[in-house]
Amino acid sequence: MNADNLTGLIGYLKQDQWQSCFEEVLGEHLGPALEAADISFEDLGDILGQGATMSLWGCAFEDFLGQDWDNENFVEVYLKRRGWKEGPRKSAYMRGLKEAVMSLYEVSQIVPGQSMMVRDLLRGGDPVLVHERSATQSLKPWGRIAARLVPEDGKMVLAGSLLAYSQQACEDLAENLREVLKRKRGQAEFPKIKTDVLRDLAPVFTLTWLFRTMENMVSASEPPVLFNGDGEDLVFHDVCFPLSKGSTQKSIAEVLNTIPCLQHAARMIWNWTRQAGDHVPEGHSKAGDSKAQFLSTTLDDGGLVLGTLELKGRQLRLQVNSETRAEQGTALLRNALGSLIGSPLTQIMTAEQALEEQRTSGRGEVLEDEIPLEEEAEVLAAVLEQHYRRVLEEVVPGLGHVTPRQAVKTAAGKKKVAAWLKQIEATTAGLGREGAGASFSFDWMWEELGIKGLRK
Repeated sequence: MNADNLTGLIGYLKQDQWQSCFEEVLGEHLGPALEAADISFEDLGDILGQGATMSLWGCAFEDFLGQDWDNENFVEVYLKRRGWKEGPRKSAYMRGLKEAVMSLYEVSQIVPGQSMMVRDLLRGGDPVLVHERSATQSLKPWGRIAARLVPEDGKMVLAGSLLAYSQQACEDLAENLREVLKRKRGQAEFPKIKTDVLRDLAPVFTLTWLFRTMENMVSASEPPVLFNGDGEDLVFHDVCFPLSKGSTQKSIAEVLNTIPCLQHAARMIWNWTRQAGDHVPEGHSKAGDSKAQFLSTTLDDGGLVLGTLELKGRQLRLQVNSETRAEQGTALLRNALGSLIGSPLTQIMTAEQALEEQRTSGRGEVLEDEIPLEEEAEVLAAVLEQHYRRVLEEVVPGLGHVTPRQAVKTAAGKKKVAAWLKQIEATTAGLGREGAGASFSFDWMWEELGIKGLRK
């Protein structure tokens, strides 16, 4: 919140008449979430941090400023009695904040430390230039924020309290708004809402953000339940077969190349696959867990990768991610290779052990000859452009299982592709070290797909 403009106004809340009114509004904004979590407002600081907690308090306070109580408004009463202390500039800001309405905005054309363009996703209209210092340092292109716009000295600025909305939170908000307004799901991502209706919905933004944030924190504290593509417990098996005396890599490779379920991937490397329609192991009830995450790799022809084989030195190495696949793979190789290989040695690692090893590997090491930021940016840009030029020709599930080039042939498809591109840009903005990747531009994709006009 703009503390310099609102210090006196906040202090005036100590008046008994207004303190009780504000507590009522604060309860509307936070009460249901606090009750659901069985915590108090004071606990929020320890859970979310003081910054986020004060933003939530500020959202409620800004909503309170626009309400009338017994035909009196807090801002007008304050200015009538204390306005001589504030001066015309601060008084105008307070009245502007009183009239401002919380909405959801999509940000673009960010100039860190200076300004950005914001587009109202609920009321529509053209993007608006907003002058803002602090928020532009952390926001990413096409990110979404719940905030109020306030006129100040002939420019539009953000009110002090804003909430950064994740994609999940946006989906929650759309669903909550439809439920409150009793509207059916339409083609648009969000329902269109008039300003006078939106004014009464301010608590929906705060509660949606808070419920989603707390749910994500709970989920993050609980390890995911990991399964492979068949719903089997994820346990990594590294099965190493020694080559028997007299066996050669060539003789082993000749046999492996005759096995239908093995696909040659690289020199002395094969993918063990199962094609669509082949027998799939039956039920694994644990895969119904709500925290379940399924890890699998599918080849271009639709085949599911069950494991990999590598011939290296005097060893044939089978790597799989479940006990069942280790047993099946071992049997497959024994039957096919017979006396060409000896008895295997197996190393087993759980998913938790693998994650911990990944987290701890390399700690304390000093990297020498680190790539300069400029070179890293050039390499990253080249890799990204090569990747996304290929993606333009690939089927994208989120676009209705068609390629981006096919999707833009219809009006509805163009809107989907625009949203898809914005999501890519927002994600890519966080790649690389700070400063690297900033040179990569997606302008060519918008141009090539003929939807530059939707980039607003």
